[in-house]
Amino acid sequence: MKATAIILARAGSKGVPGKNTAPVGGRPCIAWTIDAARSAKRLGAVVVSTDCPRAAEIAREAKCLVIDRPTHLAGDRATVDAAARHAVETLELSEGTEPLSRGPFVILYANVPVRPAGLIDRALALLARSKADSVQSYAPVGKFHPWWTARVNPRTGDVTPWQGRVLNHGVFRRQDLPPAFIPDGGVIALTRAALMLELPHVPKGPHAFFGRRRRGITNPEGSVIDIDSPADLLIAETLLR
Repeated sequence: MKATAIILARAGSKGVPGKNTAPVGGRPCIAWTIDAARSAKRLGAVVVSTDCPRAAEIAREAKCLVIDRPTHLAGDRATVDAAARHAVETLELSEGTEPLSRGPFVILYANVPVRPAGLIDRALALLARSKADSVQSYAPVGKFHPWWTARVNPRTGDVTPWQGRVLNHGVFRRQDLPPAFIPDGGVIALTRAALMLELPHVPKGPHAFFGRRRRGITNPEGSVIDIDSPADLLIAETLLR
């Protein structure tokens, strides 16, 4: 069974207002994510969950299923997994879409117009091969490594290590830092049981929907552009043009 993509596109944004439908590379931002989903061989239906009329219009023009995202799931404190679960529950109540709600699922953000080719299929392949609960994409942290994180006293200016007793862990060359990765927003693939919080023995918390058996795939630094600031929008515009 092919996976179902759930594209999340809420209307509100403090960093970049209207970022999900903002023009980037000559098209609305969400259109790039829809294209990425459409090009994935392991994906079937593409569902867009949104409270934004413009995003809904773009999604319908692209022949996507549109789910109206309720107000309580569209604020800046609403979690992505709660919105995705609402989408699944809505699918289950919709006549003719019950097979789509069995999973697996892919969560995609509408504000990510740049992803490596084949990323979605790589995540779904690992999900199936490893029998994991979830697969998330990561990017190298680069120079923003946790070993180089410090505390700066706002009153005195004193600098102390974030962890341990030695500033910068005694490392001064970037190439000597151990590999470290951070979620890049490119893709989250997961089983229905994980998303719907139906797995036993999973500790409660904001990341419970990843389940217990978690896997990751890595992307080159800068190959995923997650638009959270005007600078990100400029970078995406440059790459896509």
